[in-house]
Amino acid sequence: MFDILVYLFESYVHAGACPASDQLARKLSAAGFEDEEISEALEWLSGLREMAHTARPEISPESDSVRIYAEAEMARLNAECRGFIAFLENAGVLDALTRELIIERAMALDRFSVNLHRLKVIVLMVLWQQEQPMDSLILDELLNGDDEDMLAVQ
Repeated sequence: MFDILVYLFESYVHAGACPASDQLARKLSAAGFEDEEISEALEWLSGLREMAHTARPEISPESDSVRIYAEAEMARLNAECRGFIAFLENAGVLDALTRELIIERAMALDRFSVNLHRLKVIVLMVLWQQEQPMDSLILDELLNGDDEDMLAVQ
């Protein structure tokens, strides 16, 4: 599934240029992706689109506020992942709403554990879906994956 998400980012500069689900499924199948992976990726993207259009914070956080993670979130997102999210927030890459979208999409991955490399793909896709401009250094960090098994199912 994560390979498909990276493929979409690399193939479609803007999320708006990405075709509708049926046509996208055919294109992904023609590109050699498995049907199960395609279904998972499209379902995950659909959830992202839905959350991006409906999620609005009830209270706008202050600039010096701290995000407290629930137990289930801490179980899914290890300290390295939570630290990376805090790093992106402190660097001004993420606002509170984007951070919450990233956490929600990480929690939606029932079949996968979330390691730092997978979290980077999630961040990449959330920013891509929102069509936010990305600094080249941040983009390089998100696409950096030197481990051969970084996307392997754990």
